[in-house]
Amino acid sequence: MYKKVVVFGGGTGMSFLLRGLKDFPLDITAVITVSDNGRSTGKLREEFHTPAVGDIRKVITNLSQIDEPIKDMMSYRFKTSSDLNGHAVGNLILTAMLDITGSLKNSIAYLSKILDVRHTVLPISEDSDLTLMGLDKDGNVIEGEEQITMAHRQFERIFYKHEPKVTKEVLDAIEEADLILFSMGSLYTSVLPNIICKQVTDAFDKAKAPIMYLCNIVTQPGETDNFTVGDHVKLLNKYLGEKKVDAVIANSKEIDEAMAKKYETEEQKDPVKIDKEELDKIGVELIAENLLTVDTDNTLKHHSLKLGSLIFSYLMRN
Repeated sequence: MYKKVVVFGGGTGMSFLLRGLKDFPLDITAVITVSDNGRSTGKLREEFHTPAVGDIRKVITNLSQIDEPIKDMMSYRFKTSSDLNGHAVGNLILTAMLDITGSLKNSIAYLSKILDVRHTVLPISEDSDLTLMGLDKDGNVIEGEEQITMAHRQFERIFYKHEPKVTKEVLDAIEEADLILFSMGSLYTSVLPNIICKQVTDAFDKAKAPIMYLCNIVTQPGETDNFTVGDHVKLLNKYLGEKKVDAVIANSKEIDEAMAKKYETEEQKDPVKIDKEELDKIGVELIAENLLTVDTDNTLKHHSLKLGSLIFSYLMRN
């Protein structure tokens, strides 16, 4: 019987993780945040009063076994002067399915069947009015996931405007999991939106599975400036209940000088440094490996297959 892994995250980080993890003999449940209010997703949420579908579309596409041209179609964005401008085809399909079925969970299941997805994708909640909030270090409250990202600030607290009702299947997946994974990606807008729900942290506390975090390669402007691997873990632990992060995977390869300079000047991002002594102090196992790869758009990414291999190896010995 396959080991069960439940993964929490959203956006590009989660998609790259699943691209490699799906090739291993695992039963994967991917849990996606649905509070995004930017770009195509934001327009659809405003017009149709739905949860966010953009990150779900990315994850379904990356888990799909279909041919690349169909995947490209799902991600295709219209370039036109009409109201279709900027909308991704997959976002429109998911919104249409949601209008037909009345359930985001069921819409995901139907689209997963069409696109030959052999794992489970779930929204953290089906609430249509899910709004992410951030209280920054200066006491300002910022409303909206996109606004939090654009603010480039450190936050004292991330929370929801209204506590969401967590999808029952998510809680069941946590209970049955052999490993709980927090994906790489923005801590504030991809990972934390899943774990700030009390129902989720309560489920973590009862779960038998260890928690593993896949640390970012570079910092997030404003949000995690100067953060080490240990700082990332400690921020996650702040929002968790009794159960804390057990292990972290981090990149050990030094970033090429020219690439590091590009990230520093163009995006105000710096490499995340490993602080093993601090991780030892808080009792977190460090798994450090060369995980760097450069994507076709000349951006740094985690090597999906290497990452999947490290996760699978950890599972086999725990």
